Amino acid sequence: MCWHRGGDYSMQFCVFNANARLSVSGFVQIHVPHPGVARLRQSQACSIGEALTSESLYNNGQAAPWQVSGPFADHTIGKENVGQKMKSTCFLNGLIAAVIGPSLIAACGHDQDSCYGPQNNVEYVRQVKRMQPGAPNATYGPKGPLEWGQINFMHTTDTHGWLEGHLKQPNYGADWGDFVTFTRRMKQTAGNMGVDLLLVDTGDLHDGTGLSDATPEDGVLSMPIFDEVAFDLLTIGNHELYVSEVAYQMFNTWARKWGDRYVTSNVQIRNPATGAFEYVGATHRYFTTDKGLRVMAFGVLFDFTGNSNASRVIKAADMVKEAWFADALHTTQPVDLFVLFGHNAVSPRDKGSTLKTVWDAIRAVHPTTPVSLFGGHSHIRDFAVYDETSVGIEAGRYCETIGWVAMTGFDARNSGYKGIANPRGVPNPARPAKTNATSPFRYARRYLDWNRNTFIYHSHQQPGTYDYHSGSRVTGLITAAREKLRLGDVYGCAPQSWCMECAPFDSPQNLFPGVIVPAVSKIVVQPARADKARIILGNTGSVRYDVPKGPFTYDDNFIVSPFRDVFRYLKDVPYDKAQKLIRQLNNGRADKRSTLVSMAVPQDACTNPTAGHLGRREQHGGPVRRQEVVTPGYVTKDDWGTDGDDTNHTAVPFMRNPGYYEARAGFPAEGSPEVVDVVFYDFIEKYILQYLGSGFNASLVDCYIDCNFTSQDFLLPYAKAVWQDNINDCPIDGI
Repeated sequence: MCWHRGGDYSMQFCVFNANARLSVSGFVQIHVPHPGVARLRQSQACSIGEALTSESLYNNGQAAPWQVSGPFADHTIGKENVGQKMKSTCFLNGLIAAVIGPSLIAACGHDQDSCYGPQNNVEYVRQVKRMQPGAPNATYGPKGPLEWGQINFMHTTDTHGWLEGHLKQPNYGADWGDFVTFTRRMKQTAGNMGVDLLLVDTGDLHDGTGLSDATPEDGVLSMPIFDEVAFDLLTIGNHELYVSEVAYQMFNTWARKWGDRYVTSNVQIRNPATGAFEYVGATHRYFTTDKGLRVMAFGVLFDFTGNSNASRVIKAADMVKEAWFADALHTTQPVDLFVLFGHNAVSPRDKGSTLKTVWDAIRAVHPTTPVSLFGGHSHIRDFAVYDETSVGIEAGRYCETIGWVAMTGFDARNSGYKGIANPRGVPNPARPAKTNATSPFRYARRYLDWNRNTFIYHSHQQPGTYDYHSGSRVTGLITAAREKLRLGDVYGCAPQSWCMECAPFDSPQNLFPGVIVPAVSKIVVQPARADKARIILGNTGSVRYDVPKGPFTYDDNFIVSPFRDVFRYLKDVPYDKAQKLIRQLNNGRADKRSTLVSMAVPQDACTNPTAGHLGRREQHGGPVRRQEVVTPGYVTKDDWGTDGDDTNHTAVPFMRNPGYYEARAGFPAEGSPEVVDVVFYDFIEKYILQYLGSGFNASLVDCYIDCNFTSQDFLLPYAKAVWQDNINDCPIDGI
C-alpha cells in the first residue's frame, strides 16, 4: 500500500518504473500541482501519465530532470484547460478557510499572488494485481454456467464513465480492462462453439465519474478507453446530448470511427459546416452475422427534450412514419432477426419508453419475425416479454451489470443460420418467451455481476490464466488516467456509509439528511449575506450515488454529484412564502437533471446495492464456486420471475425519495425570520418563480456566491471541514 500525502504541492511518492512497474525503495519529494488548480504559472503546469511529466524532481534537495511519456502525455492538465470541470482549489480552500479558519491553508509556490493548493491530501492507492488499485474482488461467484444458444448477446448500458469499476464495492470491482478480456474470451468461446455472440451498448457514456468528467471536455480520456471493447451495435444516450461539445465529439469522432455500428435512428445534429441537421450515426444497420443470420437493427432514444440546440430528437411516433424507416421494413433482403435497441426503458409498460411504438411498427409488417430488444436509461435490471418471439433485457447501470441473452430456434426453413444447432458441453436455452408458445424459439437470460470472479468463472479460466495483454493494457491506461487527474486524492474520511435509497428519507443512514443537507447548509453561503437566514432547495435527482464509509476522494465528488447546476437565489423572500416551496415542489413535477422523470418504478428489490461485504475469499486453482456467504446486492424480479441474477444476493431495501430536498441555515435560535434568502439550482428556477407567484420574476434572480459555483462544489470543502478524523488511516467499510 502506498499513501501519497501533499503539502505546499510537495508530495511524497512511492516511485515506480513506468515500464517494468517495479517499486523503488524510499521516497522522493516532487513538486506537483493539482488538476483542480486554475491559477498556475506556466512553469507549474504538469501532468502524470504512465510516467512522470516534465518538471523538477527533488530528492534530498537535489534537482533531477524527468520527462513525460505514456498515452496521456498530450492531455496535460494545467492552467489553460481546467475550464468548468471543477472550481479552482484556490476558491475551494477559500471556502474552507471561511468555515474552519485559515490555519489549514498554505499558499503554493513563492509568489504572493499564487493560489492556494490542496493541503494534507492523501491519495488512496492500495496496490493489487489487475483491476484498479484499491478495488476489492467479490467474495462470492455465479450460481452456475450460462446457457449458450445459436445467437447470444452481451449487453451494457448507462456506464456513465465507471470504467475504473467500483473501487469500494466488491460486487462490481472489475474495471474496463477486465471486461475487455472477458468480451474477447467470450467471443473466442462463441467461435469455438460454432455460434454467434453480439455485443450491444445502449448509451449514456458520460456524467458519472471523474474519469469521464474531470477533463476540460467530458470523455477526452474515457472514450478511447471505452472504445477498447469491439461492440457490434451502439447507440446514443441523453447524456451525450446535454452539452453541445459532447454531442459534436460523438458526431465528429466516434460516429465516424464506429460507422454503421453506431445506430441513432431518431437523433440528428446540426452540421456546423452546412447548418443542416444530419443523423449522428446510421439510421439503421442491416448485416449478416458470422453464422449467417440476417439482422436489421434500429437504435432509438426516448422522446428526450433536454438536449442542447446542437441536436434534435425525433419522436418515435414520427420516426416510424419516415420514408427511410418504411423502406427498411419493406426491404427485399431477407431479415431473420430484428434488433430493436436504444436508450429507452425496455418494459412496454413504462410510460416514458418508446420502444413499444417502434416494435408495433415492426410487427405491422413482420408479424412473426423474432425481435430482440435492449433497453437502458432507467438504471434497473429488467427483462420484458413482448410476444412469443420478442423479448428484451436491460442491464442496469454504472458497470454493475452485464446482461446476457441466449436464443435458439433458427434453422434452414426460417433463416440463413449456418452454425451449430445446440452448442455442446453447455446448457442451451429451453424456455419459450411465453408459456404454451407455438414458436420454435427458446430463450435464456441472466444478469451478471461486474467482477473478476464472474468473468473468470464464465470464461472457464483460472485467476492466473485469465488476463489477456489487451485487457491488462487497458487497466494500465485507466490507472494512468486516474493518476493524471489525481482522482485518488482523499479530501476526507467518511465515518459511516450513507445510501440514497436503502433507508427512509428522514433516516440518519439516508444520504440527504446525513450528508447533502449538512453540506449545503455549511458550505453554500455567500459571505456578504452569511448573517441572513436562508432556505436551500435542490432536486434529489442531481445526486447520483451513495457515500460508502471510507476515503472520500476527488473522484467521489463526481460520482455523487456529476452535474454542474449553478446555485441561484432570491433575496429577502417573505418566510411565509418561502417555507411552502418544498411542499409545493414535491407535490408538483420532480425534474431531475438527467431527465429521468420517465423512469419506471424499479421492479428490482435493490437498485442501489450498498458497499458492505465480508472479506475476500481465497481462490483455489480455478473458478471455484463456494456458496457459504451471500452478500447484499441485486435481487431482481422481471417478467420471468426472480431467477435471473447470476449471483445470489440478499436484497437491499429500496425507499423512494421525494423529488426535492430542503436545507436551512442562519435561522434564529428561537422563532422564525421575517424574510429569507431562497437558494436553488438554476435547473429548477422556473418552478421557484412559479410557486412564489406575483412579484417574483427572473430579473430578481442572481447567482449565489458566484456564477461558477455549482452543485459539484460543496462536497469537497465539506469533507475537508468535517471528515478529517482518521484521514491518514481511513478504513473502508468491511475491508
